[in-house]
Amino acid sequence: MTTRAQHGIFKLRKLFNLHTSTHQSISPLPTNPIDALNDHNWKMAMKDEYDALIENKTWELVPRPSNANVIRSLWIFRHKKKSDGSFERYKARLVGNGANQQSGVDCGETFSPVVKPATIRTVLSIALSKSWCLHQLDVKNAFLHGNLDETVYMHQPPGFRNPQYPEHVCLLKKSLYGLKQAPRAWYQRFTDYVAKLGFSHSISDHSLFIYHHGNDTAYILLYVDDIILTASSDALRDSIMSQLSSEFAMKDLGPLSYFLGISVTKHTSDLFLSQKKYAEEIIERAGMSSCKSSPTPVDTKAKLSGSSGNPYHDPTEYRSLAGALQYLTFTRPDISYAVQQVCLFMHDPKTQHMSALKRIIRYIHGTLDFGLHLYPSSVSKLVSYTDADWAGCPDTRRSTSGYCVYLGDNLISWSAKRQHTLSRSSAEAEYRGVANVVSESCWIRNLLLELYCPVTTATLVYCDNVSAVYLSGNPVQHQRTKHIEMDIHFVREKVARGQVRVLHVPSRYQIADIFTKGLPLQLFEDFRDSLNIRQPPVSTTGVY
Repeated sequence: MTTRAQHGIFKLRKLFNLHTSTHQSISPLPTNPIDALNDHNWKMAMKDEYDALIENKTWELVPRPSNANVIRSLWIFRHKKKSDGSFERYKARLVGNGANQQSGVDCGETFSPVVKPATIRTVLSIALSKSWCLHQLDVKNAFLHGNLDETVYMHQPPGFRNPQYPEHVCLLKKSLYGLKQAPRAWYQRFTDYVAKLGFSHSISDHSLFIYHHGNDTAYILLYVDDIILTASSDALRDSIMSQLSSEFAMKDLGPLSYFLGISVTKHTSDLFLSQKKYAEEIIERAGMSSCKSSPTPVDTKAKLSGSSGNPYHDPTEYRSLAGALQYLTFTRPDISYAVQQVCLFMHDPKTQHMSALKRIIRYIHGTLDFGLHLYPSSVSKLVSYTDADWAGCPDTRRSTSGYCVYLGDNLISWSAKRQHTLSRSSAEAEYRGVANVVSESCWIRNLLLELYCPVTTATLVYCDNVSAVYLSGNPVQHQRTKHIEMDIHFVREKVARGQVRVLHVPSRYQIADIFTKGLPLQLFEDFRDSLNIRQPPVSTTGVY
């Protein structure tokens, strides 16, 4: 037998991939505009963005003035994903490099308000209790709608330089993403327009807009370019959406289902708020996808110290994970205290601090399905719990305050924070905590008043320190309390007006303990359940 190998003939073996798939391959994120232009998918995304800017008359080409500050233009690329994490579309965004702007030359005031988390939960609770439909809107290229009062010059977009005027620059007529004043310009434009529709912005939260005329009521929550709209009737909601769409390029996302990375699911009559997808991303970023879960986010030992231990080798990683966990507390108040503790050492993290942070992630890994439940309940009753861990910080001996506020049966506000000053006694630390929660309760009462849901009864404040309870109602000043006189007068004034009642609660039922210290497993689980942090219902009816 004669073979080809015997005569020095070699033929490479060709392997063919005969696998067929219904899913198209996704183009990876390009590292520069040149790579993007060489990819059909990204080139079309860039063209769509550029055409939208031209149609919006965002700039006009002019000769470059001498001695003018000209900022760079940059392309930002990302994969737009659905709420379940699956690929949706390619997104290319042209931005201006605001870092090159000079204050007083091509930018002025830059602050722009965003809606507070407590406001969102309050509006959701009211809409749920009144059986109003929650609708979600997205403004396409929101920042491009803002008008500029300053003169801003920008280089032409990379890859889209005008062949007839290659040396010209863009004189911006409309706001652009990346500019320092872009958020403020968009907010002002939106505020001016909804005011014409009869809306007024809330004094308590400037990103909340309220419409009230006769029996018709509507609320708009604005977070940059994401909008939640709820109204007392479908006709009113449709009318508002139609008028907004006539002024801005709006995308109707239908009933509220996914807002700011938060999944909103409706089950019979209650709402379930979850950040499961975001939590999974944090776990993956930390490289702990296969870690062993922890039953609690923090141990029952003394608080962490910043003066002992070896420095952690990658402070940037620590800060990134700690910052990511902060946003997770939007729907997970059960980790608020643990996250507050690790965030105290972001300036100089030690190995023990990283161990504490990893314990939080291991706890999240075991409770991925947990989230915040909201139920239909009375919106005319405010109940709050406050607690303080006196002199708990080993470095400064300052106390940690924690509180939670319920509107009816729904948790709408909470906090875990180290006090700014040193307290000389446990009563003083507890009383400062009472003053903090009374301040928050007063803000919520004012917010509810603006929402036309006034609270007519006194806010109940539960504290487990008898001395702090007595101080709130005792009109006699004592020598040992004169240095906290402002807090005392503030709380007593609210008590005298009938707006607040400070009551004692046994420590076993002090829910706010979960915001000030590490707790044993059984107590932690009881308090977590009291915060309405539970697993989702077995069956859901879909989005709201």
